Amino acid sequence: MSFSLGIVGLPNVGKSTLFQALTKNKVEASNYPFCTIDPNVGVVAVPDDRLNKLTKLSKSAKTIPTVIEFVDIAGLVKGASEGEGLGNKFLSNIREVDAIVQVIRHFTDKNVTHVHGDINPEYDKEIINLELIMADLDVVTKHLDKVTSKMKGPYDKILDQEKALMEKTKTQLEDNKMLNSLELDEEEAKLIKQLNLLSIKPIIYLYNIDETDVGKDIGLPEDSISICAKTEAELAELDESEAKEYMKELGISASGLDNLITASYELLNLITFITTGPEETKAWTITNGTKAPQAAGVIHTDFEQGFIRAEAIDWQLLLDDGGWNQAKDAGHMRMEGKEYIMKDGDTVHFHFN
Repeated sequence: MSFSLGIVGLPNVGKSTLFQALTKNKVEASNYPFCTIDPNVGVVAVPDDRLNKLTKLSKSAKTIPTVIEFVDIAGLVKGASEGEGLGNKFLSNIREVDAIVQVIRHFTDKNVTHVHGDINPEYDKEIINLELIMADLDVVTKHLDKVTSKMKGPYDKILDQEKALMEKTKTQLEDNKMLNSLELDEEEAKLIKQLNLLSIKPIIYLYNIDETDVGKDIGLPEDSISICAKTEAELAELDESEAKEYMKELGISASGLDNLITASYELLNLITFITTGPEETKAWTITNGTKAPQAAGVIHTDFEQGFIRAEAIDWQLLLDDGGWNQAKDAGHMRMEGKEYIMKDGDTVHFHFN
């Protein structure tokens, strides 16, 4: 299972520079709005030092990390929900991603113009959120009209529930509130998912800061992370040892990519389990709370359908024991059944019919 993050924001906030640094793909990053017409897509391996250690332990021929797909979506402008700029095209691109990374300009650079003149991060944040809300309001209003029209026929309990949900959703949007803050029960979540709304998607607020602010507490909101796209671009050009040394000089322990990945895993409630052997050591991403048969199904549907049991051990314990056989001899290998809920870092061998 891979997942996609859509990088959005106003023009000239550093989205394309950030995308280039994160993916090491060269994309145009000119100083004018709409230089990015079609979304650029880059697939990035999720850094995971556990894989390298298990690869060495198992003498694996291949190491296969899990991946994130970054989608660089061209800059939104005020009025995008009404078609301003290239708004409708960009909004449709956002609908396809699992989560949104909203890049907010916090840096000052007289050579990079701001679309509204002044640097005002919170105002920029509100503009993007409002465009998502207005786009959703249009979709919800039209859908509510359709549901109301259908209700002129025989009574239908599902339509009644859907109408109540649409009215609840519309009220939230009319109050200029994002749908990701709306409490929904399981049935409501299923119904609303069909509309593929924008403001219901999980959002990471990422402030693009000045180079001089790297490693400092500059009083950003608690529900956000900071990154310096320029610094990330510099790190991307260095080899691993040089990058580590540069981060040490900057007083930071992790790159912006690492912080963004950590935040996205937490936001989407994801964990990683690992399979390892002579052929390959591979990371698999699943939703936290996934049971063993469904985790096996991520590898292959046959594994889920014919699931018998899972041999599981924490990756560090496997490493400490020195291998599968040693872990079994030490009594550390667990036999887990169909109700077992997977844990992050589980190293697993599935048995199936």
